[in-house]
Amino acid sequence: MSIIIAMCTYALTMSISPGPVNIITMTSGLNHGICRTFPFVAGATIGFTSLLFCIGLGASELIELFPSFMQVIGYIGAAFMLYMAYKIAFSKGTIALGEESQPSFYQGFLLNILNPKAWIASISGVAAFTTKGDVSSLALFCGLYFFICFIGVGSWAVVGQKAKTLIQTESSLRIFNMLMGLGLASVALYLLFI
Repeated sequence: MSIIIAMCTYALTMSISPGPVNIITMTSGLNHGICRTFPFVAGATIGFTSLLFCIGLGASELIELFPSFMQVIGYIGAAFMLYMAYKIAFSKGTIALGEESQPSFYQGFLLNILNPKAWIASISGVAAFTTKGDVSSLALFCGLYFFICFIGVGSWAVVGQKAKTLIQTESSLRIFNMLMGLGLASVALYLLFI
């Protein structure tokens, strides 16, 4: 039972801590509400769990054989984050934003596949909580992580929607979007230069 508690604690810590996916989720929660942010949260959760499962099946051995692969993932991920940061920072400062600026399932899925934080969390989690070749421990870890990740990332949408009571004007929303876009761009640039 203690291994399950450790898996859950790890999954919650990694899912709820600030990062690019959670910044976008919070911004979308504020701009679009929880229900319209759901596809992005679902995409991010499924993307991460798929990555976790693939790494557990042996993708981590490929990384050991080709160490520059993680660097390439980092560059592609940072470029995608900069693109998303631009979209957030320069979105219209209207209280009811249009569909075109709403993050999609595909963007959530792709962002977690290209997110270096997700790769590190997956590699560390697989090493800590699964045994090589034991698909049952991997399936348990992935199943727990799926539900906890969905709740952890989804909580950021709730925070964003609750923040809407504080941000009532278009200029306030524009400033919020700009700050969130700059925050996401900072994460992307940090990943490029570490």
